[in-house]
Amino acid sequence: MPVALEEVSTEAIPGSADRYRPRVSEADAAPRGGLSSPMHVCHVSWLLSPRGGGIPPVVFALAAHQRRRLASVNVLGVEDGGRGPIDPEAPSLRLHRALGPSALGWPPGMVLDLLSRQPDVVHLHGLFTGVSLAARMWKQWASGTLVVAPHGMLEPWALARSAWKKRLFLHLAERANLERARCIHALCSEEAHSIRALGLRTPIAVVPNGVDLDRVRGERDVRACSALFPHTRGRRLLLFLGRIHPKKGLLNLVRAFAAVQRELAGGDEWLLLVAGPDQIGHAAQVRALATAEGVSDQVDMVGPVLGEKKRALLAAADAFALPSYSEGFSMAVLEALAWRIPALVTRSCNFDVAQFGAGVVCDATLESITESLRSLLCATRAERRAMGDAGRRRVEAFYRWDHIAGQLESVYAWASRQGDRPRCVQEFLA
Repeated sequence: MPVALEEVSTEAIPGSADRYRPRVSEADAAPRGGLSSPMHVCHVSWLLSPRGGGIPPVVFALAAHQRRRLASVNVLGVEDGGRGPIDPEAPSLRLHRALGPSALGWPPGMVLDLLSRQPDVVHLHGLFTGVSLAARMWKQWASGTLVVAPHGMLEPWALARSAWKKRLFLHLAERANLERARCIHALCSEEAHSIRALGLRTPIAVVPNGVDLDRVRGERDVRACSALFPHTRGRRLLLFLGRIHPKKGLLNLVRAFAAVQRELAGGDEWLLLVAGPDQIGHAAQVRALATAEGVSDQVDMVGPVLGEKKRALLAAADAFALPSYSEGFSMAVLEALAWRIPALVTRSCNFDVAQFGAGVVCDATLESITESLRSLLCATRAERRAMGDAGRRRVEAFYRWDHIAGQLESVYAWASRQGDRPRCVQEFLA
């Protein structure tokens, strides 16, 4: 039986060229009232510390905006061996101890917590951890609604990594969650197609991530960065922001950066800043490659950055690069655009910044990344400024968290049978 998506609208969400994509408008994005009863929502995920990658910022930002409109919003996660969550002061936050291996640890307290809170909606963020088992058990014993957000973890490249473990986990828990969920939350249409390719018939809501523009000045300012990172003073900054993990394509980025630097006269003025937590020891490989390529003095790995350090880097960056092999919908790209930083992204990032003039898009190959990076670094300051302004305008129009929270509220209302199906929800068509 063929698998298809409902063609909701021929107007694409900006940042993609796919026609199977619901229109995002002020009417769709704005908060919707009319709930027949107050709604209680629990966001559940694995690690909410910096080791959790891009999911914790999404969870905390979404919960913060939903608290302004819903009766109760809670965030539940797993303890990370003494590492605190990225938002330790978030209200209604509860971390549970997991039993067993780090990734697959079973959090029995989370199941009891969910059962005692009796939420109307549980929004599961991320897959292939013991939290999925907790969500499955809650759904077996409770009458609430389950919404599952894979956050790119069902993309082909992601599934190919540790493939046998993921196949086993799909069999044990994930497949049941995805099939029994009232809705799967995809971040873009490409992710929705990857989900459908697995044969899942569950309705899919295509709702992207957002940015809290109240926390983004959006004007370039190097003073804070120069004070916090003195070695950046007087340099042009190419910023990578994210987990230090093989899927992010950092080895290709370092090779491409080295090649372009050798071509540029006075290339020493550019500094590649790699900011983010190290995972599976990949940072050592990146450093070794920078040394082998002769650019160790021009590649600086600054480790995880949060709060003022992160804002300082974003405010000072001249260009941004995410040469990833696989993404759901990158928060780092959205933040870069909000800060008026021209971006280089691969097609695997599912965000066509070139479509609206905010940067360059390339394949996840060394040759393509090198060519696109050359074009970005050799652009004039005026050209990069124009790209940055275009990105900021796009974020302001379509990716504000208050609008995104409103869209998801309408999804929750429909999923709980308290409202009509919003246009962002794609039904399965036989």
